[in-house]
Amino acid sequence: MVKLNDLRDNPGATKDRIRVGRGIGSGKGKTGGRGVKGQKSRTGVAIKAFEGGQMPLYRRLPKRGFHNLFSTNLNEVNLGRLQQAVEAGKLDAGKPVTEQALIEAGVLSKKKDGVKVLGRGELTTKLDLEVYAVSKSVADVIEKLGGKVTLLAPKADADAA
Repeated sequence: MVKLNDLRDNPGATKDRIRVGRGIGSGKGKTGGRGVKGQKSRTGVAIKAFEGGQMPLYRRLPKRGFHNLFSTNLNEVNLGRLQQAVEAGKLDAGKPVTEQALIEAGVLSKKKDGVKVLGRGELTTKLDLEVYAVSKSVADVIEKLGGKVTLLAPKADADAA
């Protein structure tokens, strides 16, 4: 039977901390494993990419690509996923389907710049969408079922205005 006072780590599972700077005989005395002299042997030095005045590697290499400051990061939801949420009772078909409603229903995990609804899957329920974008096939399906699509302005533009 195991008792609390008998519990210990397996042999060799833990190592003692090396105490540096405690005399030459310890093997880590005097310079404390830092070598001899120079900037790196001192405390409080954070050199990161500094290469002794030589042009650092990250500045020598060519830069590639382009980062668009005005791009929108959208949540994407398929029609089939909306239908699943309606059938599970998590999404109310009588109310408008907004980003907040999708988050509360567990369809989306967090807010982004908006929601785009894509056409994969079947939708058999009439829904009113209030989203950032929809594909053409989604707009056709929603209108056939008697629902409506309201396109919202992106959040990035709303902040600037």
